[in-house]
Amino acid sequence: MAMIRASLRIALLVGVTALAGCHEVSTRHLDPIPPRTLSLMASRNMTPADPILIRAYKKEAEMEVWKRGANGRYTLLKTFPVCRWSGQLGPKVREGDRQTVEGFYTITPGQMNPNSSYYLSFDTGFPNAYDRANGRTGSYLMVHGTCSSMGCFAMTDETISELYALAREAFAGGQRSFQFQAYPFRMTAQNLATFRNDPNMPFWRNLKEGADYFEVTGQEPQVGVCGTRYAFGGPEIADNPCAPASDPAVAAKQSSDDRRIAELAAGGVAPKRLVYKDGGQNPVFRSEAAGAEDGSQPYSVKDYARRDLGTVSRPDALVSAPQEIAAPNPVAGMALAPARESQTGSIAPRR
Repeated sequence: MAMIRASLRIALLVGVTALAGCHEVSTRHLDPIPPRTLSLMASRNMTPADPILIRAYKKEAEMEVWKRGANGRYTLLKTFPVCRWSGQLGPKVREGDRQTVEGFYTITPGQMNPNSSYYLSFDTGFPNAYDRANGRTGSYLMVHGTCSSMGCFAMTDETISELYALAREAFAGGQRSFQFQAYPFRMTAQNLATFRNDPNMPFWRNLKEGADYFEVTGQEPQVGVCGTRYAFGGPEIADNPCAPASDPAVAAKQSSDDRRIAELAAGGVAPKRLVYKDGGQNPVFRSEAAGAEDGSQPYSVKDYARRDLGTVSRPDALVSAPQEIAAPNPVAGMALAPARESQTGSIAPRR
């Protein structure tokens, strides 16, 4: 096994050299996993070589790293605050819309960029098969360093370095690819009741099917496309993505959640939409968040607040909170976002 891991590391380094070409090769992609994170792994019976899975949430501006244990189930390792995302809640639809992706994506070693213009990065792989089936367009949608976004999840340089190291060691341990799940918000009954009349809700309910499978089984859902919808489940999805869902525990959770959503709606939870000037940022990065260490966050405020973030994209759009708009009835063809300036949503290939 040690020889296999060494060979994989050599292969990754060869890939790095090939990607670099004639450019100066940086060594930041070789930075180790921080000691505190290694200690956290050890306390949870995890190793750097264990497979990973990443989940991201726009509204909460958070990104989670999960690790798979010997029992085949994933356990949450660590949550990171997202420094910047752009656009609105809702999927990326077309090139230039500034939308940050939502959906299920597969990340391979070839999508990791050690020589990114944005410190380090990995490409989400947008558009995937689902996006293509729905006619969605765009390119170079990344998770990267530098707190600047035109359709990406932008992290701090320190955070992307840690994410990169976690992925690198999982690949070296034998993982061929990891799943990246991107959501508009946490798939809670409260959020689904609040945003129930948003025109994106059918898509979001489809994403919830994958989230439910992961949360109930603790295993990475297999992902397929049936027509223009995602299909989630076990190995059977590869053979027939249009087969009916067969996991009774997942179905039970979905039924329970549907009842709770209906109760909340009947109980007076007003339907709303959130409209951002242009995306958001985790409040931990704002100066007023400094000193607010109350244990309510899964990360330490003092580690992130009042630090120099460098160039932050469209800081004016971050000054105010998103505007809440009443949404009493679904409106066919409702715009996904207010009018925005014309701007390309793609970024340079080295991003």
